Amino acid sequence: MKRLFWLGVGVVAGVAVTRKAGQAARQATPAGLAENLGDAARELAGAIGSFGADVRAGMSERERELRDMVDERSGVPSARPGASTAGRHATRPRPARARRAES
Repeated sequence: MKRLFWLGVGVVAGVAVTRKAGQAARQATPAGLAENLGDAARELAGAIGSFGADVRAGMSERERELRDMVDERSGVPSARPGASTAGRHATRPRPARARRAES
């Protein structure tokens, strides 16, 4: 009975080792390396996109805080993004330049 038990343990261990070795061999091939590299690039791109979104959200929040602080301290409401600025910075027409005399 002991021999049968140890035979079973040996078979299970052999199958496990063989599968692990097969996986390692597949990952060492050019196709396996390319797949791993592609997965890593996708993961990195996702992390960078998430970081960018977090930065934009933080910037918007900080801008809102600063605008509220300016409104509170100055008593003059600041322009909100997307508001019309037609009267704030009037553009002056440029004077016409004299043309050079053609000789």
